This record gives sequence, structure tokens and C-alpha cells, in this order.
Amino acid sequence: MVRKDKDINLKDSNHGSGRVTTALLLAAGTGSRLYPLTQNAPKCLTMVNGMSILERLIASLNLHGFKRLVVVTGHLETQIRDFLGNQVGGMKIDYIFSPLYKTTNNIYSLWMARKFINEPFLLFESDLVFDESLLDAMMYPDRIAVAKMQSWMNGTCVIINRFHRVKAFLADNADGFGETKYKTVNIYSLSLNSWHEIVKRLDTRISDGKVNDYYEIIFAEMIADGSLSFENVSFDGKPWYEIDTIEDLAKAEKLFLSDDYTTTKTVTLSHPDFLLNAVTSL
Repeated sequence: MVRKDKDINLKDSNHGSGRVTTALLLAAGTGSRLYPLTQNAPKCLTMVNGMSILERLIASLNLHGFKRLVVVTGHLETQIRDFLGNQVGGMKIDYIFSPLYKTTNNIYSLWMARKFINEPFLLFESDLVFDESLLDAMMYPDRIAVAKMQSWMNGTCVIINRFHRVKAFLADNADGFGETKYKTVNIYSLSLNSWHEIVKRLDTRISDGKVNDYYEIIFAEMIADGSLSFENVSFDGKPWYEIDTIEDLAKAEKLFLSDDYTTTKTVTLSHPDFLLNAVTSL
């Protein structure tokens, strides 16, 4: 049942106002639904019209001035390390290896980062492609990327209150009781205060053996009890896609091939092994 929102969250005043310059990428999973593409490569190195998911993300982060990227690795992790090295452009790359990646879910990957991050950060999954300009409004703490539910979308949803903050998390098939449902894009910005509270909940769940949960369960609990507040950022109007299957990949390639949305320019970065093509809006 949807909790009736109080509209104003007492923790809102505790949110930091500075720009986020650290990102956390969860890239440990095997990407089994993209098999056979992920048989010999991690999911984030899947090519989308000649440019990998990871390469697109790195280009966007560099163009937005990020200084640090922390990557939680697992499946074929050496390929990610070889691809990125320790620095790309002005961004330092740090790695956390999750040895239990075959038997755990993203809640465990997030928990693995608890001792490595002590600053506000953007949280990403490794299966997203998006127009780089969509990150502009995500650069400040305690925000969530959302889009109005469409027929092709599935997964966790949220309801937004009149103050443009998340009112409740819902499963994709849950009743919204007449309110508009928004799909979570799986990009979150977190303040340090929020991260510290989330880590406490992560510790409890992992200690209880709930390593196959999704971290959204914790976010949902915290929104419900008022200990977490997210301002919504709309990703409607410009392209993004979550690539879980071969069918998703085909759709994403059609979307990001369209001249209506993007053009490509070359951005030279300081990494010695490769150049990145950054997708930019017309």
C-alpha cells in the first residue's frame, strides 16, 4: 500500500548543495540476459552503435567534470581494468572487486563500496545509455532520475509529490492508486548524510544474509520512514535506455542512431590506450 506522504521531509535541510564530482558504477554482474554477448565480455563493454556502454558513460562523466570514478567489478573484471586503467582524462579510477558476484545482487555491490566512498556521489548501473545532457540536473546531492512509465519499461517505479520529491517506491506492477507512476532510471545522487544512513541499512541486510536483494528495497524503506528524500529529475524528452536483453540492445541502437537526438564529436582524453567519442546533443 502507498504511504501517504507528509510532503515535507525533515531531512531536506541536511542535504549538501555542492556539485557531485564522484561516481560509483556497479559493474559486477554477469549480464546473463545479454548472453552470448556477455560470455566473453562484461556487460558494460557491450557495443551500442560502435561505442560501448562504459565508453559512453566515461565520456559523459569527463565532460561534466567528475574527478573520481569507483567501479565495483566482478565478471571478467580484468577487461574493465584494462579498458580504463587508473585515470581517464581528469578522472581517477578506483576499483573494488566483488568475489561473490555470481551469487549476489546489486545490494551487495553497493555494500562493497561502503569503505571506499566518503563523499557525495552519483550511483550508476552498468546497463544504461543516455543523452549526456540529462546529467546536468543530477549533479547535486539527493536526486533521482525518473521518466514517466511507458509500455517498454519495467522494474521499480516511484510516485512523486507536489514538491517534486519521491513519495513512495513501487514495484512495476503495483497499484499507484490513481497517481502517475515514474520509472526509476537507476541513476541516483547521494549526499554524504544519506550515504551514511544507507550504509547502516546495508550492514543490517547483509548481516542478515539478504545478499540477493535490490538496493531499492532500502531506498523504499527510508523514503517511507522519512530518513531519505529524493528530488526527482525528469529524463523525459531526451533519449535513454536500459539494456538488459538482446532486444533492448536493438532498440537502444535505433534510438541512439537517430539524427533527431544526437551527433558525435571526438574528445581526446589523457588515457594512453584509447580516444573516446562523446555523444552530444544537437
